[in-house]
Amino acid sequence: MIVKKSELECVAVRSEQYPGQDKAEIAFAGRSNVGKSSLLNLITGRKKLARVSGNPGKTRTINFYLINDDFRIVDLPGYGYAKVSRSISESWGKMMSDYLENRPNLVRVVQLVDIRHTPSAQDVEMYEYLRHFGLSGIVVATKADKISSNQRQKNISNIRKTLGMSEEEVVVPVSALKKTGQDKLLEEIENAIFEFQGTC
Repeated sequence: MIVKKSELECVAVRSEQYPGQDKAEIAFAGRSNVGKSSLLNLITGRKKLARVSGNPGKTRTINFYLINDDFRIVDLPGYGYAKVSRSISESWGKMMSDYLENRPNLVRVVQLVDIRHTPSAQDVEMYEYLRHFGLSGIVVATKADKISSNQRQKNISNIRKTLGMSEEEVVVPVSALKKTGQDKLLEEIENAIFEFQGTC
């Protein structure tokens, strides 16, 4: 897949603000400091499509990006940032669960984890949650340039084991800095959308 066109279509905090259900959606979820905005900019080929903030946890909306006029990428609020108040964290949780559990055209959720670290308890909880709703299967291991190629394979194995991933489920190492891994990720997204459209 080649992304030729991408634009912010909608910013929402409630379901009535979402765009129509006419297009397949691939959502992205991860901890607040995992590099989600950088990844979205990498796969769309646009440096400032998603804002990269110096303050993790700043995204407090669900952002819908229209890709190639064909499907949407959905940027979910980051989770797990300690400095966010409990009331805000709870509101984010409700906003995310409303979307994840009730959006009929949601195809898959790409979960981001930092390749340098063992997935946290919240990462594991999120993956189990996504598996329950049939939305799991693609994990992006960000910041792949920060470790050696030998260590990369060991850490990917650790990620798979910690999250309890099956052999069919995919871990894609990506480096936004070195611009690597995005082609494989776009291929997995294309396959997920094709599979979804075939069942409609």
